[in-house]
Amino acid sequence: MADEPSGQLIIRGITNTGQTFRPSDWAERLAGVLSVFGIDSRINYSPYVHPTTDNGIKCIVLDRALEKVDSRAWNFVLGFANDNNLTVEPYLKK
Repeated sequence: MADEPSGQLIIRGITNTGQTFRPSDWAERLAGVLSVFGIDSRINYSPYVHPTTDNGIKCIVLDRALEKVDSRAWNFVLGFANDNNLTVEPYLKK
């Protein structure tokens, strides 16, 4: 089955020049901005922005629905990626 677009973007921790983005916990920090702590005192990432690892590279998965739910948060996350020259591409479900 071919990879299909998922309605999400993936921001990879690789700059447009091919360098690994630092610090190594950048994805958790960025996703943490939009997270909440549950009653169990554990962090709960937003369903629209969450950290992941893809082929050993730290990434953020960004759901396009966030743009309608909170355009400021959407612009903040994409602005971070743009300001740091991070690779942004459609997230393909496998």
